[in-house]
Amino acid sequence: MREQTLRAALEDAELRLDAFLAREVEELTRSAAARLCEESQVRREDGTALAKNYRLRGDETLLVTLPDPEPLDAVAQDIPLDVVYEDADVIVINKPKGLVVHPAPGHPDGTLVNALLHHCGDSLSGIGGALRPGIVHRIDRDTSGLIIAAKNDFAHQKLSAQLQDHTLARTYECVVVGNLREDQGTVDASIGRCPSDRKKMAVVPGGRSAVTHWEVIARYPGYTHVRCRLETGRTHQIRVHMAHIGHPILGDTVYGAKKAVPGLQGQCLHAVGLRFLHPRTGEAVELTCPLPEEFQAVLRKLRSRI
Repeated sequence: MREQTLRAALEDAELRLDAFLAREVEELTRSAAARLCEESQVRREDGTALAKNYRLRGDETLLVTLPDPEPLDAVAQDIPLDVVYEDADVIVINKPKGLVVHPAPGHPDGTLVNALLHHCGDSLSGIGGALRPGIVHRIDRDTSGLIIAAKNDFAHQKLSAQLQDHTLARTYECVVVGNLREDQGTVDASIGRCPSDRKKMAVVPGGRSAVTHWEVIARYPGYTHVRCRLETGRTHQIRVHMAHIGHPILGDTVYGAKKAVPGLQGQCLHAVGLRFLHPRTGEAVELTCPLPEEFQAVLRKLRSRI
């Protein structure tokens, strides 16, 4: 068993406890959160156990005792990596589509973590636990591009702090359905679990703050090439936000694109840029990687229609 401390903000007042737990703890569904409450595993700081239908007061601290994850062994596997940058503290990979970041039920191996264990040996941070060594942030399975991993706990802590204060900046490019009216804009809409489908995320009242800045790169008949910069890093953030404003990402059938695109695996979304302060030296590191061939093929096809 392991204990996690959660802080409810003022704006969380009147939210049901089981809904709050499912929103804040990635591994919990609402029914699993309710079971924890029934087992008296969710308490106030004074030790008072809370029921699943408890309404948050806001501005309060909760202590949650979580069960240990089911054992999965992350083993080293010789999976080719496109290494963009590497030193004694960090490694940056250009992740291909289809590669899951870390082992999980349904994906016990063949992940980026398995590849990193082979490439780096024991030189990965342990803060993420046995299943996520080195992992500071994630990229969806069918999103390609830059992802950074930490080789030691010192680097991991520094990079995690940069995620929180936004000095670790991530830039994406995508093709969205439809023509955006403006040349640039910001989507500021909270994201949480979709009430009707727990496998999806959605813009929901009481969700976690999420901000995406976007700008148009090029316009084509029926489609727009867009650059997005994350201010926060919620699960599926760009996919959810672009769908929310009526322009789902091309190929993203989960969040509203009408159909899959032949020759395109999943959504047309690529993490093209990464900027951070080196955890050891404090110097700025700025990295980019090219668009994958299938993304470029989509752009060539769109240009041919002009």
